Amino acid sequence: MSVTTEEIRAALARVAIPDGKDLISADLVRAIQIDGTAVRFVIEAPSPEIARLMEPVRKAAEAVVAELPGVSQVTVALTAHGPAAKPPSGLKIGGHMKPQAGSLKPSGVARILAIGSGKGGVGKSTVSSNLAVALARAGRRVGLLDADIYGPSQPRMMGVSQKPHSPDGQTIIPLTAHGVTVMSIGLMLPEEKAVVWRGPMLMGALQQMLSQVAWGELDVLLVDLPPGTGDVAMTLCQKAQVSGAIVVSTPQDVALLDARKALDMFDTLKTPVLGLIENMAVFTCPHCGGQSHIFGSGGTVAEASARGVPLLAQLPLDLDTRLAGDGGVPVAAGEGPMAEAYAKLADGLIKGGMA
Repeated sequence: MSVTTEEIRAALARVAIPDGKDLISADLVRAIQIDGTAVRFVIEAPSPEIARLMEPVRKAAEAVVAELPGVSQVTVALTAHGPAAKPPSGLKIGGHMKPQAGSLKPSGVARILAIGSGKGGVGKSTVSSNLAVALARAGRRVGLLDADIYGPSQPRMMGVSQKPHSPDGQTIIPLTAHGVTVMSIGLMLPEEKAVVWRGPMLMGALQQMLSQVAWGELDVLLVDLPPGTGDVAMTLCQKAQVSGAIVVSTPQDVALLDARKALDMFDTLKTPVLGLIENMAVFTCPHCGGQSHIFGSGGTVAEASARGVPLLAQLPLDLDTRLAGDGGVPVAAGEGPMAEAYAKLADGLIKGGMA
């Protein structure tokens, strides 16, 4: 029987680091990969200085995982996430799309999944960040592109704020958080700075974030689309060989009206719809345990059934999820019912060959 990611993480939670925490609670483990009886993962220290002190920790991590049943080989890489260099003045974001032969899909990316919604406020970005983290915890190599250029929220949700650097004024080196490779226009601008661009500028920024970012080898790149059915979604689906789309909605009738438009857009653009996610499906009172369907009940379930597409998940309206997103550590990175819900969603996508 093959070892699981959960068993590996449980073993690594017993490995202490110099500050008294363990490898898991300190969120230093990245990219767990299981290939038969061989296990590979990365320990990412906060800085090169700390990394130089952590060779005993790396050896201890290697030893505890090697002791697990079903493991015959363990490879542990020790890296450091040092401070990003300031982007050179020659690197400019935005501008009209440049002529480009072929697809915008990065060469090292196996598949691109678009996560969309017909309207804002349904939790699309929250679902995107947590699904990315859940897939990474399941051993997938995951990228997350925040394509909501007017309202980028992934830097806050993923807990990253450094500016990506560029060694040559052309290539952009993305950031890494919670095992996910992350890129957002929000990382290139001050948090309070508005993006006041017309459509062609958006297309130029999307082209740059796909073709100039050093994404590396990824099993899946999740693209957090802006709400609606505008330029960014159209260009992505027409130019980047998108493998499939996931539509997020609440059960509310108003949200479903717009979700139907998103579904129709993906159909028009010949992008397969992998399924619907019903977010904020129910609220459980933390005081009395009573449940309330604040945004209605069953609307997304009925829509999925009527259209013959899978209902991938029903996620509750959850305070911990909001607090975790605001704090920069997605709830899927921890333990508990919501982490388990996202792990189940990720597992379904992986088993279905979608991620």
